[in-house]
Order: sequence, then C-alpha cells, then structure tokens
Amino acid sequence: MNQDRADMSPGLRGRLHQWREDLEPQLKELRYTLYLLRQSPLVILGTVLISIFILAAIFAPWITPYGPEERLWYEAARPPSLNHLFGTDEIGGDIFSRTIWAARVDLTLALTVVAVSMVIGSVLGATSGFMGGRTDEILMRVTDIFLAFPALILAMAVAAALGRNLQNLAIALIVGWWPTYARLIRGQVLAEKERLYVEAARSVGASTRRVIFRHVLPNSIYPLIVQATLDLGVVILVAAGLSFIGFGVTPGMAEWGRMVADGRDYIYRSPWIVTFPGLAILLASLGLNLVGDGLRDVLDPRLRR
Repeated sequence: MNQDRADMSPGLRGRLHQWREDLEPQLKELRYTLYLLRQSPLVILGTVLISIFILAAIFAPWITPYGPEERLWYEAARPPSLNHLFGTDEIGGDIFSRTIWAARVDLTLALTVVAVSMVIGSVLGATSGFMGGRTDEILMRVTDIFLAFPALILAMAVAAALGRNLQNLAIALIVGWWPTYARLIRGQVLAEKERLYVEAARSVGASTRRVIFRHVLPNSIYPLIVQATLDLGVVILVAAGLSFIGFGVTPGMAEWGRMVADGRDYIYRSPWIVTFPGLAILLASLGLNLVGDGLRDVLDPRLRR
C-alpha cells in the first residue's frame, strides 16, 4: 500500500502542476483586472460605500439600539440626538435602527431579483442563441412580449395582482427584469458559438447542454456581470419607488422606499424622517453604479486604457 501511494504521488503532483499551469493565464488576467480596479478612485469609493451597507446589513442586530418594529410612542418625531442618531419617526421608531435594518431588506431583495432574473434570462437566452431556428423564434417572441411593457408598469401590474408583501414585490420585479438578460446573453452566444473551441467540443461528442453550460456561457459571462452590478442599483431604486407609491411592501415595514412614503406628510415639520432613508437609497445606488461602471471599463478590452 505504501508503495502504491509512493507511485501515485508523482502522478498527482504532475496533475496539480498541469492544473496550475492551465489556471495561470486566468489568474494573471484576474490579478491585472484587480490592479486596474484599484487604480480607479471612483471604483474604490463605490466599493467602500457598498461594503459599509453590506456590513451594516450583516451586523444589524448588534449595531442597532432598537429593533425594526420597536416603537417609543412618547418620543415620536424627535430630531437627531445622542439617543437617536437619525431622530425618530412619526410614531416613535428609531430611524437609525430602521435604516440599518432596511439595508438588509433592500440589499437582499436586489440580490434575489438580479440573481433569479440572470439565471432565467441566461438559460433562455443561451438556449435561444445556440439552438437557433424555431426555438430561437419562439423564445425571442415571448421575450419581446415582456419587453413591450415598461418594466415599472409591468411590475406595478404584477404587484397589484399578487398583493403587497416582500415576496410578491420580488416576483413582480423578476417578471420585468429577466428579458434584458435573455437578450444580452443571446447576443453573446450568437458570437461565441461560431468560435473554434465550440466546434472542437462538438467534434469530440460533447452534448448540446454541455457545450452551452460548460463552454459557451462561461465565455459570455463578463457583460452579464457588468449588467448585473448596474442592475442592483436600479432594482433598489425601482423597489423603493414601488413601495413609495403603494405597490411594494406593507406600511410600517423597515424598507427605504416605504420609510420615505410613511414620512412624506412630515417632510416640512420633521425632514429627518425622510432624509436619512432617502440618503441610504442614493448612496447604495451610487456605490453600485460606480462599481458597475468600473467593471465595464475593466472587463471590456476596448475601454481599457
């Protein structure tokens, strides 16, 4: 047995060495990409902003003095102070605590909507672009039907039909979001499927599914990453807008758009009630857009300087 292990070790070391050599170009490209990202002050600013929101959302139970639904009725509409850093709302909720808890809600919602939309759109778009013919025609016509409606209007209709809660809001946004990814990935796949590595995979008997998901999609993923990063900020804005006009979460929930909507009647008497949730929406969207723009400049060779 010891002899067998000794005999296997050189072979294993050889495979590991070959694997490391195969990965070296990708690792080199990754290091160069990270270097370019570090050279952009705007990307660094965006990364810092998003990191702050992510850390606040993760550690919300430990850094907030009050719960998201906790009310201090005797301290309603108090201005910012040492006891309440962002003041209190019209029914005594601590705005600092609710803004931090709302970060968890909004970031989770944005990640869920973008991730699910990206998966649905990628699968349908890749299948459409690779298969072509009748399959392409049917899938793209279905996509066109969804694209014919403005995403916000379609989300409002779905949310109104399903009812007001966080899960239904996510479904409403996904329904209007996946067609963008389907169109984007279809265009990438149409270009990639004509390349030599696809013909090589087919020549050795790889199945259509393996060619799509093992070879074509991984090489079409970079524009998708950029689009997803930019869409995270847009989803936060749209979700806040839907909640503001009454198609999002239920009143009183710790969600940025809902907090602004609940406090809009007090904007002149107690402006802090809407100021801090509004700033959270602005800064989160700004940070995600800065990172998305930086990724686009770095991952697109035509834009690299």
